[in-house]
Amino acid sequence: MTALRKTGPLGLGDGYGRAAKMAALGLGVALFASACGSSGDSGTDSSPSEDSSSAAANSSVLACPESQGGTGEDPGEKGDPSAVPASTGTTDAPLKLGTLLPTTGALAFLGPPEIAGVDLAIEEINAAGGVLGQPVEVVHRDSGDTTTDIATQSVTDLLSQDVSAIIGAASSGVSKTVINQITGAGVIQFSPANTSPDFTDWDDNGLYWRTAPSDVLQGRTLGNYIMECGAQTVGMIVLNDAYGTGLQSNIKGSVEAAGGQVVAESMFNEGDSQFSSQVDTVTSANPDAIVVISFDQAKSIAPLLTGKGVDPSQIFFVDGNTSDYSADLEAGTLEGAQGTIPGPFASDNFKDALLGIDPALKDWAYAGESYDAVTMLALAAEAAGSTDGTAMAAELQGVSAEGEKCFDFAGCVTILRGGGDIDYDGYSGPVSFDENGDPTEAYIGIYQFDADNKPVPSRSEVGKL
Repeated sequence: MTALRKTGPLGLGDGYGRAAKMAALGLGVALFASACGSSGDSGTDSSPSEDSSSAAANSSVLACPESQGGTGEDPGEKGDPSAVPASTGTTDAPLKLGTLLPTTGALAFLGPPEIAGVDLAIEEINAAGGVLGQPVEVVHRDSGDTTTDIATQSVTDLLSQDVSAIIGAASSGVSKTVINQITGAGVIQFSPANTSPDFTDWDDNGLYWRTAPSDVLQGRTLGNYIMECGAQTVGMIVLNDAYGTGLQSNIKGSVEAAGGQVVAESMFNEGDSQFSSQVDTVTSANPDAIVVISFDQAKSIAPLLTGKGVDPSQIFFVDGNTSDYSADLEAGTLEGAQGTIPGPFASDNFKDALLGIDPALKDWAYAGESYDAVTMLALAAEAAGSTDGTAMAAELQGVSAEGEKCFDFAGCVTILRGGGDIDYDGYSGPVSFDENGDPTEAYIGIYQFDADNKPVPSRSEVGKL
């Protein structure tokens, strides 16, 4: 049985060949050394700065590091499902998982790749004989967004069906409305996309886990990258929720630590549909770079910015809005804009497998994190010899570190059933959890929008928390 362990800090390349390769494409390990102690204001707009130095900086042209492109790689060789030994354990309650992922609301574009990642993992696990001799079941439910009560209703339904774990929500704001309901019932909540730093210290009885890194890392990376592009002044348009303000604080901290200045911050709320005042506030400050922290509100915000004369190359997005806008915006609207998404670039093999689940997919964000969440839950159940949520949670840290490397359920469960110890690495990166259920290291992909308003891999940074 794989035991629970507390692991020490890992080197960027320890046991994970891709890390060293991808780090070489980045701006260097020093990029992650800046302190992020500044707290951004979350309730009011800041006035545009009148500092003469800002006016001088506004005439500068951003010169970001040249794109390195990016082709995703598979984490390693998969196991042979037909060669998996029979389970040595049994269970009267087959492993049943629920999902709480967005099919409606402002983050609905993330639902399809996340759901496909879940379903692909379930398909592979059952092809290898399932967990503890039983096929794994999954029940999908919508999370909606924070303007509705859909998530609470979905969680109530899932808990009534005796699920052991719930994968989701994608939105940190949504997760805050249901985390106590889920973990209070003795059920694991495992998010593939929550990035709010607030969850690190949440009182969750050890039942909250995530494969996405805290926005301490994404914010630090994006802020430093913007400064590397030559910006001296930055404006931000920010969704006023746990996700938006968390990123705002960490981006601002890294910009200021690198000697830059945030000259305007304008907030909006989930459900808002008019953004002219926010755009006016930020553009009147004439910043060198503008960060848009939103979900699908970017469809409305981006044309307003370019209509004000902002060059797309001055616009920076985050994971909540770095998406394919080819069907939503006039061609060229975002050409040259950039955005960040946590996680490695998806490999061609992984994309093909996901398309076999959902042929309509056009985004890949958090598909790997969703696949890995399901795979590790299944491995934790095997290691625990139980489908009880609390027993599984006690094994999640153990299956993620300090054992024999393996890269899918078939390969890992073969080692487990042979009495070995495992260290799962997946499509989301070198997954290693700390005692809070957070990954200790992660990739942040930087994407550049092409003439069709599609984000194209540009470079990848890797860092640890």
